[in-house]
Amino acid sequence: MPVYQLPDLTYDYGALEPVISGEIMQLHHSAHHAAYVKGANTALEQLADMRQARDFARLPGLERTLAFHLAGHSLHSMFWTNLSPDGGDRPDGELAAAIDEFFGSFDAFRAEMTAATASVQGSGWGALAWDPLGARLVVHQIHDHHISVAPTTTPLLVFDAWEHAFYLQYRNVKTDYIDRLWSLVNWPDVIARFTAARAGVGTGLFTLDGGARS
Repeated sequence: MPVYQLPDLTYDYGALEPVISGEIMQLHHSAHHAAYVKGANTALEQLADMRQARDFARLPGLERTLAFHLAGHSLHSMFWTNLSPDGGDRPDGELAAAIDEFFGSFDAFRAEMTAATASVQGSGWGALAWDPLGARLVVHQIHDHHISVAPTTTPLLVFDAWEHAFYLQYRNVKTDYIDRLWSLVNWPDVIARFTAARAGVGTGLFTLDGGARS
């Protein structure tokens, strides 16, 4: 049976310093993200055992567990490629035009994305996504790892607002962490996701990056 795998990073753990420390990156990737991968694979095994036994009493709980861990795996896989030691500045081309169209300006979008990420209650994410039903860009919050908008929405850029993403370095000043994340945004990656989402390639809640399954 195919299993989910922890993707390798395309940069060293310390490459995003000083914005994100190497210690945080190592823990975040090798411990937290790895735990979501393990949780998703364990849930798959338990679902397979349940099907073989034809005993579906645990089905609702196992489906919720799989959804939680798989969403965590997908979001983190996207987060790593959304960031780059050579990132920052702002997008150009059609994504820049779409941001101006739907948010008024890049600065207005940045303010909304920052506010959405900073105001997540408890654990969660801020996200820029493409809504194919409305053919528009949207910013929304993801609580824990669960999306709170239409399931057809495709995230393009995600900011991790769980405490494990920043607390060792920024303590309780989450807004400083979010403000500095903008200097790492890998806009070519976001633009590629935007182009694919508008074309209907890999549409849906998440598109797993290469290496997610084998």
